[in-house]
Amino acid sequence: MTTKDKVLEKLVKNKGKHVSGEQLASELSVSRTAIWKHIKVLKDEGYMIDSSTHIGYSLNDTPDALTPGEIKAGLKTKVFGKDIKYFKETESTNIIAREIATSVNEGTIVIAELQTAGRGRLGHKWISPEGGIWLSIILKPGIEPVYAPRITLLAGVSVAKTMQDLGLPAKIKWPNDIIINGKKVSGILTEIGAEVDVIDYLIVGIGIDANVDTGAFPGEFRDYSTSLEKEVGHKINRVEFVQKLLEEFESLYMKFKEDGFSHILEEWRNMSATIGQWVKITAQARTIYGEAIGVDNEGALIVETAEGHLEKIVAGNCEHMRRT
Repeated sequence: MTTKDKVLEKLVKNKGKHVSGEQLASELSVSRTAIWKHIKVLKDEGYMIDSSTHIGYSLNDTPDALTPGEIKAGLKTKVFGKDIKYFKETESTNIIAREIATSVNEGTIVIAELQTAGRGRLGHKWISPEGGIWLSIILKPGIEPVYAPRITLLAGVSVAKTMQDLGLPAKIKWPNDIIINGKKVSGILTEIGAEVDVIDYLIVGIGIDANVDTGAFPGEFRDYSTSLEKEVGHKINRVEFVQKLLEEFESLYMKFKEDGFSHILEEWRNMSATIGQWVKITAQARTIYGEAIGVDNEGALIVETAEGHLEKIVAGNCEHMRRT
């Protein structure tokens, strides 16, 4: 966390109140001149800061930015978000997370205002304009690689529950899409670095169309996408949403490590938009049609075909279909 972010965190925690430059300099072990320079940079970035001689600095308003200082101020987590790598623009937060995963602590976050090469599952393109939430969380769960899909389902529950707290009917489309009223609002991409028998690190990439104009998306994306802003009827506070998401995710993750997966799987099943649907699954070189009747303990989708056969789908593309 840079000194500028620490200054911002102090101001956010005391928003509307004056904090003296002398106090900031003392608490952060820098000079008052350094504090003044950081305040100037924050003002240039759009932060409305009142500077009064002999009184100090008061934060009156903030730009819509997902900076580390803003996210950390008031964040109620023990592990997630203690270290946040912030970018105004990057290719992909997952790419950055992979590059640093082995050298940072668990719970480190990579977050960006815009991605130029965002990716979804199976190499699909993911449009990531400003106004969205594009972040990756680095985890080190110490589990076998075969259990990695459990973390994907856990992440889906975390995102859906955070959206439900906004009053939205968010549901999970297997394996990792969050939908609202039948349209996609979020996707999750999990990548791992592993030995034969243990995961060294696991990266959960989460993309959310928050305050995004999906009407500007290309046709193939526009027709099936929505945003939190559109569904709520107004722009959401992205910082507050990220804070609540990190708190929800950490709570479920710690429960998973302490108590196992069964409770989280039950929550996933209750939020599923796929169970009970007629689906088309494209997996490797074959296509399967049938009714999605459940998800097993490892996160695999169980499909009953029209011929009555049960198929276990570990990975693949899932489309909800109308029965014919």
